[in-house]
Amino acid sequence: MKTIKSRLFIRSSYYEQKIPNSLQSIYLRQGTTERLHEALANLPESYSFIVFDGYRPLQVQQFLFDQVQQEIALVNPSWSEEQVQKETLKYVAYPSIEEGYPAPHLTGGAIDLTLGDSEGNPLDLGTDFDETNAKSATAYFEEHADENPEAVKNRRMLFNCMTYAGFENYSEEWWHYDFGNVTWARRAHEPTAFYGAIIATIEKNELKGYRYK
Repeated sequence: MKTIKSRLFIRSSYYEQKIPNSLQSIYLRQGTTERLHEALANLPESYSFIVFDGYRPLQVQQFLFDQVQQEIALVNPSWSEEQVQKETLKYVAYPSIEEGYPAPHLTGGAIDLTLGDSEGNPLDLGTDFDETNAKSATAYFEEHADENPEAVKNRRMLFNCMTYAGFENYSEEWWHYDFGNVTWARRAHEPTAFYGAIIATIEKNELKGYRYK
């Protein structure tokens, strides 16, 4: 983990997991980055942000989709293919680059993050990042507050700082926020999105080139 700015820590989760074609660095659109720093400015000084993921190449999106789908099918052997895919789509977007519905992370307008202390140590938000169960839903502990009061407080803080800065949260994942992409536009009732998909050229986990779809 390295610090790129005071109270902002970078931990490229999929690179650490050695997922093929994952990026060692984290990239975001300029407008998304600006709003992230605005959210950080609203965060109490004893807290930090830890960023897990931003722009995600199509190859990584496909890998994650296939992986989660296989895990859900394994845990639920009686489910139909349709049921498995419906559950999969709660936790990972379909790897689409189509103009009308690109996967959020393929646009550079989505960010996955959590709260940390002033030294960048993760705080308790109730589940791990990318955990695929009902407790990952942003409002879960609002409805089960006695189960984990610390998670209630921390999720509220993350949500309030991020949405005040202009992000929209994905309700099934407390860590996922969007700005400028189709998902953001839909939730914010904006007429158009700013950001479409980006196609990357990757070599040895580094971004060597890209083009806009």
